[in-house]
Amino acid sequence: MSAFFVRLRKRRLSFTFAALAAVSAVVLMASYATYGVHGQSKKNDSSDATPLKVPDTTVAPNNFVKIAKEVGPAVVNINTRTLPKQTQRGAMNPHGRMQPNNPDDGDQGDGGDGQGPDQNFQDFFNRFFGGQVPGGPGGQGNQAQERDALGSGFIVDSKGYIITNNHVVDGADEIYVKLSTDPDTTDPGRKARVIGVDKATDLAVIKIDTDKLLPTVKLGNSDNAQVGEWVIAIGSPFALSKTVTAGIISAKDRTIEPGASGQFQHFIQTDAAINPGNSGGPLVNMNGEVIGVNTAIFTQSSGYQGIGFAMPSNTVAQVYNDLISPSHKVVRGSIGISFREGLSAAVGRVYGFNHGVLVQEVRQGGPADKAGIQPRDIIVSIDGREIKNGDDLVADIASRRPGTTIRLGYVRDGKQMTATVVVGDRDKIFADQLGESNQSPSDNGVSSETKLGITVREVSPQMADKMGTGGMLVLTVRPGSFADQQGLAPGLAITRINKQPVATRSQFDSVVAGLHSGQDVVFEVMDPKHPEDGINVLGGTLP
Repeated sequence: MSAFFVRLRKRRLSFTFAALAAVSAVVLMASYATYGVHGQSKKNDSSDATPLKVPDTTVAPNNFVKIAKEVGPAVVNINTRTLPKQTQRGAMNPHGRMQPNNPDDGDQGDGGDGQGPDQNFQDFFNRFFGGQVPGGPGGQGNQAQERDALGSGFIVDSKGYIITNNHVVDGADEIYVKLSTDPDTTDPGRKARVIGVDKATDLAVIKIDTDKLLPTVKLGNSDNAQVGEWVIAIGSPFALSKTVTAGIISAKDRTIEPGASGQFQHFIQTDAAINPGNSGGPLVNMNGEVIGVNTAIFTQSSGYQGIGFAMPSNTVAQVYNDLISPSHKVVRGSIGISFREGLSAAVGRVYGFNHGVLVQEVRQGGPADKAGIQPRDIIVSIDGREIKNGDDLVADIASRRPGTTIRLGYVRDGKQMTATVVVGDRDKIFADQLGESNQSPSDNGVSSETKLGITVREVSPQMADKMGTGGMLVLTVRPGSFADQQGLAPGLAITRINKQPVATRSQFDSVVAGLHSGQDVVFEVMDPKHPEDGINVLGGTLP
């Protein structure tokens, strides 16, 4: 039996192997039927497929197409370069407080409460990347590295005059412009120079040299724009030049920074997509006219969220005309008062007014002070015209030239009174608050600029009283200069140099004139905004 089972087992194994071999042969033949000798798939037969053809049809161009073609050639790409600085402006002082770039952080210029902006409102370079981008006022990024920034602008004069935002070019050592017709290469473009800037409206005028007339935009009347109108934004978001986006006007007369910092900024709000790099580009209406300069966005994500802001073209035209004038600056009228907006109705009821402006502070020696205006007076009219609120007051007075006489109506202790006031220059009246000089650089002492790298002016009497001493307010610091290396920054006040007082121009010039190369130079400085911090000592050896 055992031999029988052994033979049976062998037959079964043989049968199994034969069956497997047969199956393998079938699979192999099928594989050869599908694959070529080298294992490649045979070409499928597609002789019955019909080739596609591109139709010779066009879509009738709409207004967006027409406007983009008309305005696009006048929109430019702006590149700026900020060279390395040896020290940071606005560095921390030994007391742990930020040294000021600008001594003004309170009320200024006929109104304002000095409040800072909502951090969700960001312009494209100053705060868009957390203050790390160069060229924006107040940026505190690492200045030891060369950095580039990008923005937009548009040509308004065929001779090469371009409007953009101040924060696009502010602080830049080099500015380059690329026209829409320039080749798209790594070349930065044509070198531009700054004609004038206005920080209050964040506008700037730059110019490139050209041997031929350039295309320009048409300016529109922003006062005639209406909420709901279609608008187009053109610029270079994220370095993508010639980008066109569309939306509507969402609101007008929108103020995004409370107090004095925003009193000259009343924007057109739009939902046209605006992103970093659009800054300074045009906002265009359906007539192909520029009605605004794209300036800021509201964002919680550092990107487009449907809310953008453009400076109205009527404001732009006024600022531009001043910046191309011989003075290259915007001159605004002021009567030298401060007030707070947004007072409750209870204040009006107690003080007895339902319109007008409650004066909080009168600038000593200013026009209002000379005319007898006092704190708690309520300004209700100018030349017989009723004043609605602070914005109305500022707009009226700021538009008047210094030296203009106005008739101011006001209420004091319930009595109607009038005063004749001579409008002054806002920058001069508030010079110590704004930290700006009204002298040309040549008036600030050639020796201090050459030897130390700074320009200065005497501190105001009010500032000297606050500090308890006189001194020279630092206006500018040349990057890489001796003063820059020692940590001097705009807004600080120098009270002594090498233990010698420099409370007046003559004292300062005399001391600086006696300094020589290789000499140890020590500055005693104060922060005028925080005199309680006392004296800080900075010094080094003059190269």
